[in-house]
Amino acid sequence: MKFLIIGLGNLGSEYENTRHNIGFSILDHLASELSVSFVEEKYGYYASSRYKSRTLHFLKPSLFMNNSGKSVKFWKQKLKINFENLLVITDDLALDFSKTRLKARGSDGGHNGLKSINDYLHSSMYPRLRVGIGNDFKRGNQSNYVLEKFSDFETSEIKFIKEKCHKIVDCYVTQGINSAMNNFN
Repeated sequence: MKFLIIGLGNLGSEYENTRHNIGFSILDHLASELSVSFVEEKYGYYASSRYKSRTLHFLKPSLFMNNSGKSVKFWKQKLKINFENLLVITDDLALDFSKTRLKARGSDGGHNGLKSINDYLHSSMYPRLRVGIGNDFKRGNQSNYVLEKFSDFETSEIKFIKEKCHKIVDCYVTQGINSAMNNFN
């Protein structure tokens, strides 16, 4: 059984440790825990590992968030991954900071990365793990907020968020989406 796990974010030092890049940070943590490194490939940074008799493929799209669907479509087709074995990890303004929500499918919820993926795949029938980044911004400042660095308090909590997401991904790939949703939502 094989899975494609995608972390959404933007490449470049100016985006490191920003709220919008939580997907990249979580994927970096997962890869580190499995002692694998990312290599630059077509449309993304890619790594893979065997894990509990499964093959996990990790992807950080190298196209900006708003065009990440192009990377996802390419790698989904290249690796011949079924929709139910595709997991997208992304930030979510609608969730309080550090809250997580795993869903088997759904709308883009106003998230440009998910919108791009839905457009390129012509479907929203794939699992996604949304990680809450809060919404403590003034009206009209959403773009600035998601591209800001985490506060000192938030930074101190990121380790726990990554560990929780690791447990969610472990449950998802070993026990399935329904079990993972029941255990963690």
